[in-house]
Amino acid sequence: MSKQGDLRVWWIPQVPGKAFSVEVRSLREAALLMDALAKYDLFQFNNRIKPDYANAGGLEVFEEGEWMGWDDPETGDYFDPAAHMEAS
Repeated sequence: MSKQGDLRVWWIPQVPGKAFSVEVRSLREAALLMDALAKYDLFQFNNRIKPDYANAGGLEVFEEGEWMGWDDPETGDYFDPAAHMEAS
C-alpha cells in the first residue's frame, strides 16, 4: 500500500499504449530508471528489434490518497531526469 510521499516512475514504451509503473525510493533512483528505460527503447530501435517507437514517461508522487504528477517544488517544472543523475 502506498503512503504519502511515495514515488513511482510511469513508462509507456510505445505510444499509444498502456503504461506500467515502478515504485522508486528517491529522485536519483527515478532518474536512473528512466534513463535506463529510454536507453533500452533506443537499443531496441537501433538493433531492429522494434521498427519504430514513441515512448513517454514521468514521475508521480502519492499525495492525498492518489498518484499525481511530480513537480519540482522550487521551479514547478516536470521531473527532469538529467537534473538528478548526478545527485547523491
